[in-house]
Amino acid sequence: MPRRPAPPIAGPLLTRRTALRLAGSGLIGTSLIGSTLATPFIARAAGTAATARQAHWRSGDPFSLGVASGEPAADGFVLWTRLAPEPIGNDPAKPGGIDPRIGDIDVAYEIAADPDFRIIHRSGAVKAEAAYAHSVHLELSGLAPNRPYWYRFTSGDAVSRAGRAVTMPAPGAPLDRLKIAVACCSNYERGYFSAYRHLTDEQPDLVLFLGDYIYEKVLSPGKAMRPHSHGAIAADLHGYRDRYAQYRLDADLQRLHAELPMLITLDDHEVQNDYAGEWSETFDTPQHFLQRRAAAFQAFYEHMPVRPSRARPQGPDMRIYERFPIGDLAEITMLDGRQYRDRQACYGPPDRGGGHLESDAACPERLDPARSILGMAQERWLHDGIADAARRGTARWNLFGQDVLVAQFRQPQEAPRHDFVYSTDRWDGYPASRARFMQQLHATALRNPVVLSGDIHSFWSNDLHLEAGNTASPLVASEFVGTSITSPGPDYNTLTSWLPDNPEVKFFDSRERGYMALDITHDSLTVHFRTISDVTDPKASLSTLRSFVIENGRLGTTSV
Repeated sequence: MPRRPAPPIAGPLLTRRTALRLAGSGLIGTSLIGSTLATPFIARAAGTAATARQAHWRSGDPFSLGVASGEPAADGFVLWTRLAPEPIGNDPAKPGGIDPRIGDIDVAYEIAADPDFRIIHRSGAVKAEAAYAHSVHLELSGLAPNRPYWYRFTSGDAVSRAGRAVTMPAPGAPLDRLKIAVACCSNYERGYFSAYRHLTDEQPDLVLFLGDYIYEKVLSPGKAMRPHSHGAIAADLHGYRDRYAQYRLDADLQRLHAELPMLITLDDHEVQNDYAGEWSETFDTPQHFLQRRAAAFQAFYEHMPVRPSRARPQGPDMRIYERFPIGDLAEITMLDGRQYRDRQACYGPPDRGGGHLESDAACPERLDPARSILGMAQERWLHDGIADAARRGTARWNLFGQDVLVAQFRQPQEAPRHDFVYSTDRWDGYPASRARFMQQLHATALRNPVVLSGDIHSFWSNDLHLEAGNTASPLVASEFVGTSITSPGPDYNTLTSWLPDNPEVKFFDSRERGYMALDITHDSLTVHFRTISDVTDPKASLSTLRSFVIENGRLGTTSV
């Protein structure tokens, strides 16, 4: 696409006096004047007012991490980019990006009605905030519903790649068809992101990401196909920033963000494996762990197209959960199953940190009705939303995107007694919370509820009954679980041997990597389990493992 002349930067970026002072003090040196940001200063001629000069980026592409859109509404969306000419630092103590002491930088933007930018709908300037790694979060409203727009950013002589964003149809407006892709669990060290390439080729209307967008941990030396930056666990702001930057440099992931809008929630690896609320897997004090969570949430925010009016982090707190209506066809509720949950049942040193297996005899705490995987405030918000959606009845399909397996899955235990054990990290660890969710769906008779889940690196099709594990109780909803983009799954033969004890599970396969593709009409919702041939092959091919359909007004799924 030919580049248009860059629009002027709206306002000063850095005064020449400040630039020289910082350089003289050693605070910026060549990172600003010599190599990274060369001339973003105010030139003052005798007898004239100061006028802004264009920035000139002498080395590195300031838009190296690409662009993204997210949280589409009927009248707008969120646009994202981050200025990072040197996106990854030389070592964990020297992160990539631009020195925050330089301050905010104005970035110009254009919103067009066509991919060639002949018809400009809107243009202006937005701050790349130094406090947030010079990221941009541009909330736009006042646009026409149910149509695509194209956008790009400019900083001086640098122009970003063009991105495509969409607005949704107005709530209740007629919509014949909706295509959604669902992804989760993309471990950079485990393989290539070819699944993202195939997902983008399908051109769905919307992508739901259900957690583990990054992995904070690292594999043992020599085990990683693509080693994580610096070979170090991400545990502070510098580490998390570099980890996100490394992922966003991947060409397949960058293209996905440029072409498709996204809704996203979190699981555990964005912070630490199996954390729960303020409780660490490794028994850190809550005060210490919340400092780490604050750093992780800030880096997440700095790299995601989420609304600053809702999701800008406040220390270790960040509002992710929200509802998204899409015409008369769907309403999507995105939940946060990590930040507010009670700690895992029977948590405690030396070997009960994070998720583990417990029987009811050994761990009666699991059954405590006061425990919640969502936190009571989010539970009330969820239940109120279900009641409101049921009362309105405007959405044909009600989807719930969240992180971990909802269906009960019990595992036999031979010793010390013949009993079943349950994972404390999934909804099985919070059965009272699950029961309240199912009871609300049943009591309100919400139209066509479908739960979409991730985390467990495998495909599942599950029935969700009013009483978990009791197929004689009323069927309430369906659950589809998507496999991972790259992360290896649990042992197939072992879990398959347990299926007779879990009648709600209608299909399971942990051998494949890929994503889910949903095709939604007024009459049906069809889920395709897409698989890639080999995560070690960047040119991996695509196939469909199985497909399932739910007919409008009929609970339960049918294999097709």
